[in-house]
Amino acid sequence: QVQLVESGGGLVQAGGSLRLSCVASGVIFRINAMGWFRQAPGKQRELVAATTAGSSTNYVDSVKGRFTISRDNAKNTVYLQMNSLKPEDTAVYYCNANIVVTGKGYAIDYWGKGTLVTVSS
Repeated sequence: QVQLVESGGGLVQAGGSLRLSCVASGVIFRINAMGWFRQAPGKQRELVAATTAGSSTNYVDSVKGRFTISRDNAKNTVYLQMNSLKPEDTAVYYCNANIVVTGKGYAIDYWGKGTLVTVSS
């Protein structure tokens, strides 16, 4: 009933920028927290950035000052602006959202399929 679709990944040189987008669609009653995770080859998936329904934000230390998460509630969309990219940022980035489907009394975490970000040195 709910689908998350990421876009904006690609190949960029170190020091460059990318803007990721994630759009949630479906029979959605409410979206609570939204966030971005990433997973590099051979590593655990980690939370990169998250934003609550009240738009408070949290970031993993390694991206603070470089990445900015934001959301447009009217469009059910979350963004991740990534500046000053480093090769160690290379990973598949996944969108996550905690969503209450219309007619349900509880929320479920949904995931996108991921978008690849590759940062060359």
